[in-house]
Amino acid sequence: MSANAPITQDVMTIPRKLPEGKINLVGLTRDQLRETLIEHGTPEKQAKMRTGQIWQWIYQWGVRDFADMTNLAKAYRAQLAEHFVIEIPEVVTRQVSEDGTRKYLCRIAGGHEVEVVYIPEEDRGTLCISSQVGCTLTCSFCHTGTQKLVRNLTAAEIVGQVMMARDDLEEWPTPGAPKDETRLLSNIVLMGMGEPLYNFDNVRDAMKIAMDPEGISLSRRRITLSTSGVVPEIARTAEEIGCLLAISFHATTDETRDVLVPINKRWNIEELLAALSSYPNASNSERITFEYVMLDGVNDSDEDAHRLIDHIKRHNIPAKINLIPFNEWPGAPYKRSSNNRIRAFANIIYQAGYASPIRKTRGEDIMAACGQLKSATERARKSRKQIEAEAGLNS
Repeated sequence: MSANAPITQDVMTIPRKLPEGKINLVGLTRDQLRETLIEHGTPEKQAKMRTGQIWQWIYQWGVRDFADMTNLAKAYRAQLAEHFVIEIPEVVTRQVSEDGTRKYLCRIAGGHEVEVVYIPEEDRGTLCISSQVGCTLTCSFCHTGTQKLVRNLTAAEIVGQVMMARDDLEEWPTPGAPKDETRLLSNIVLMGMGEPLYNFDNVRDAMKIAMDPEGISLSRRRITLSTSGVVPEIARTAEEIGCLLAISFHATTDETRDVLVPINKRWNIEELLAALSSYPNASNSERITFEYVMLDGVNDSDEDAHRLIDHIKRHNIPAKINLIPFNEWPGAPYKRSSNNRIRAFANIIYQAGYASPIRKTRGEDIMAACGQLKSATERARKSRKQIEAEAGLNS
């Protein structure tokens, strides 16, 4: 397969037009918002100013009701309400772990559900968001890989996850109040359900909205996109999004990675490393993160650690390696490496001159690994249906 081959998937993205005929303004780029306002009666000479005002109300202040946009004339607010809505995903289930991790199951158009996880730490608050309903990659250690791909999320549904979390954290500032630089939600990682680079355009548009200085205003260096290795889209990520990059690496030989991360059969380790070595933003200050889940007896040997170092050094990639203790789920085909094995692996990498933090396991009491809450919820619903059916038979 040529590295320049187009990326295609038989996946649909739903239109922004809602059933009642109104258009959701969330997820539109500035240009799209301006054009949409003009199409529905905003005078062209006013469109740029109105776009800026509405943008700030939605993304800076978190306002959902046009009636509250007080610097717009009442008649214009009524006109907006006639044609448009400001809609984000609906929280179906919210769980809070003993360690403060918050996990949400969110409902989107069509009744589909995706997961979002908020992880508070001393110096940051990271939101892990999803880009697809389910996933097509079937990585054998990943619970989302057991759920079939349904569709891509729209830009509105992606940035809407950020807005939903800010709602829950009560983090929207008050118009006119002094600016507060402290952020409960300071970082975004695209590490939830789905492969972001198989939904590139919607992910790009959503992240551009998140980075816009007159709205949510997150620095591009506080956004990390994690890919399993969609090689042709890697350079484009730097050029069109500009965020940090993480790679779901997880194995040091093609034989093992073909099983753990099946996309490796399309773009193998050498092709992936070559793409990473020329990643436009890679530098000592913006290192590429290698994510490496620690699986007992599968990829956690000293030889694996040395091979991983050799891969990175041969391709001269500025890198750090995040070691991830496997978050076991019911029926998982793997076991977590022992703490001693993980520490020994980390030490080999550290001695070679690379940062090798061991990710602290978070939210295990609320099944915070991707896909677990959705599956558990679906199992519970199925059980209820079965109970009701049985009750009907016995009545």
